[in-house]
Amino acid sequence: MDISGLPGFYAIAAADPGRLAVIDADGTRTTYGDLLARVNQVSHGLRAARGLATGDVAAGVLPNGIDALIMVMATAQIGLYYVPINWHLTASEIAYILKDCDAKVVVTGPEYAVPGGEIGTDGLAGGQPAGAPDDRTAGAVMWYTSGTTGFPKGVQRPLPGREPEATLPLHQWFIGEVADLKPGDARHLVTSPMYHSAPCAHAQLALHLGHTVVIAPRFDPAGTLELIERHRIDNAMMVPTMFHRMLRLPGDVKARYDVSSLRQVVHTAAACPVAVKKQIMEWWGPVLYEYYGSTESSIAFAVKPHEWLARPGTVGRPVPTFEAKICDESGDELPPGEPGLVYVKSGIGTFEYRKDPAKTAASKLGELGEWYTPGDIGYLDDDGYLFLCDRRTDMIVSGGVNIYPAEIEAALLEHPAVADVAVIGVPDEEWGHNVVALIQPAASAEPGPALTAALLEHCGPRIARFKHPKVIEYRETLPRTPTGKLSRSKVREDYLASRPGTGS
Repeated sequence: MDISGLPGFYAIAAADPGRLAVIDADGTRTTYGDLLARVNQVSHGLRAARGLATGDVAAGVLPNGIDALIMVMATAQIGLYYVPINWHLTASEIAYILKDCDAKVVVTGPEYAVPGGEIGTDGLAGGQPAGAPDDRTAGAVMWYTSGTTGFPKGVQRPLPGREPEATLPLHQWFIGEVADLKPGDARHLVTSPMYHSAPCAHAQLALHLGHTVVIAPRFDPAGTLELIERHRIDNAMMVPTMFHRMLRLPGDVKARYDVSSLRQVVHTAAACPVAVKKQIMEWWGPVLYEYYGSTESSIAFAVKPHEWLARPGTVGRPVPTFEAKICDESGDELPPGEPGLVYVKSGIGTFEYRKDPAKTAASKLGELGEWYTPGDIGYLDDDGYLFLCDRRTDMIVSGGVNIYPAEIEAALLEHPAVADVAVIGVPDEEWGHNVVALIQPAASAEPGPALTAALLEHCGPRIARFKHPKVIEYRETLPRTPTGKLSRSKVREDYLASRPGTGS
């Protein structure tokens, strides 16, 4: 049926219950009607059985699968904040987020059980009615993002205070403007973990557009191509590391799969090398849509395929409802072509860091705090297209995942053999950047393979494995300012200068 006039998932599911909503990682198929019934049951369970009220928080430590979608859609119609948590994190890292967000319910997968957590959504749904809950009001996802202190902070937006149907048409219109995604018959492929903001948001948007969500349990280069061919995938969200890995497949493997169904492949999370993006579009056609933003700003800039081909390297112009400017360190606006700090202003809402007004204020500019900076350096050309010069000074983006050096440094400094440490990101062709730790050993310590192995073992229970250094090297001293501040930029410059060909 024609669903173009229906305002999002809940209305689409009620009007066309037989429509295919999800093809899960194990191949299980779920219709819109069955998914809505389950979403409603979980909504009732969160309210009636667990006592959550508007503004409360539920969390999920869930693998890619239908439960992750159910939690997002259930909390979104009963005024709750939902916090998806990376299941790669250690028990202590997960416990910190759960305490900080004041989660009253946490749902997990069987393999990611946490103290006090509920395994799957069965317990919430059991015995609950399948009809819509009363007093429906829009909720929101609250993402946790780390800062230079190494402690994650929740990015919290005000709840709309209206039923979901009042806000969903704006989202449908916005993603149509940014990525040409429209309501109707289409299939969306989930290739990345849905505890990340962009994959989760795109899966949720796909349901609000009436698309079928095809879930991959994890990214596999050839497996992704096979899913695209088998399910005639129209759209997907990916990160540049995936493009690089698929391009490295043997020619006969790439030629084996029909990818002609692709219409929109959105990429974000890290800078995509110009050569990689050109090669993908030579292979797939002009289907790559890029956007740039952050957890805090959401999508701030976007560029469509033909625009990018005319201006290789740009991350686009400000999206509808957004403004942008480039400022120097004093907050004064700079002219086109001159690099400075990127600032954006949204016309559709603001945010705050949960329980951290000082951090919120420090990230904003202007008397009303309406301008926000992701902390990146770039410049605007004469037509308003943004070109990034560098990511945040300290943040490392590896495989599309944000990694903060201070957190890794803090863990390593707990080891008695470490007198000082600097963690930097070093360019890598496949991952974007790798984590490198430069360590000044304690006087009694002997640098070498044995110490390296001991330090990596020491990191195990303290930080998630994806944050572990890929390389550990030793230095007699590390550069610090007279006030004791580590000059990480100097460390990085010296490291790259000593290794010609590593890039910048």
